[in-house]
Amino acid sequence: MKTILLKFAGPLQSWGTRSHFETRHTDLYPSKSAVIGIIAASMGFRRDDDTKIQVLNCLDFAVRIDQSGQLLRDYHTAVKYKNNGVFERTYVTNRYYLEDAVFVVAIGQKDDAFIDKIVEGLQKPYFQPFMGRRSLPPTADFFLGIYNTDVIAALSSCPWQAREAYQRSHSNRLSVYSDSDLGAEGVQSGMRKDYVISFSQENRQFGFRSELKIEVTVPKPYISTEHDAFDALGG
Repeated sequence: MKTILLKFAGPLQSWGTRSHFETRHTDLYPSKSAVIGIIAASMGFRRDDDTKIQVLNCLDFAVRIDQSGQLLRDYHTAVKYKNNGVFERTYVTNRYYLEDAVFVVAIGQKDDAFIDKIVEGLQKPYFQPFMGRRSLPPTADFFLGIYNTDVIAALSSCPWQAREAYQRSHSNRLSVYSDSDLGAEGVQSGMRKDYVISFSQENRQFGFRSELKIEVTVPKPYISTEHDAFDALGG
């Protein structure tokens, strides 16, 4: 079995599964539907390629919270015009983001050939991937690699991706949210509406997926707390 590890980091991310009209929420960690959207776009699937996209629901999925980040609200006022160009009204929108967060997402499958196709797409994407909004592209270290194990084992062995200052003040026991049918021991965290039925602009549809919360302990790198004021001078 092969598992792909992806890193989601950057100034802002947004992972909404329940946004409506002028209020655009974000969940506190990436959704499976968003990751499926990234994979589908990278492989060149169109929004209405429902059959191809639905196959991606069978991928094993888990996300590790390496750095939780903070919630940011972006306040907007917008102007709406009628089709004839006449002013109609001004309205308020609120868009929510995760600021300074880091996640590691694991995608696995027993069909190695299928995983290899996904890897090819992610490394040479047909359409630009983004982290929930088109203005939020992934970082250069987005693709962390391939592990020859299941998704939970891969997340347990992957080094902690949080920045050093965060690691100094936080525990290396990290929360993981996964598909509930992976056989891992954990606590049922509820149902999440991120099972993809269709990404079509005319009729976007999502079903519910059962999620499990588990804890994994990752290696904590040695971080020196000593400070040498003359180190920068060399010698």
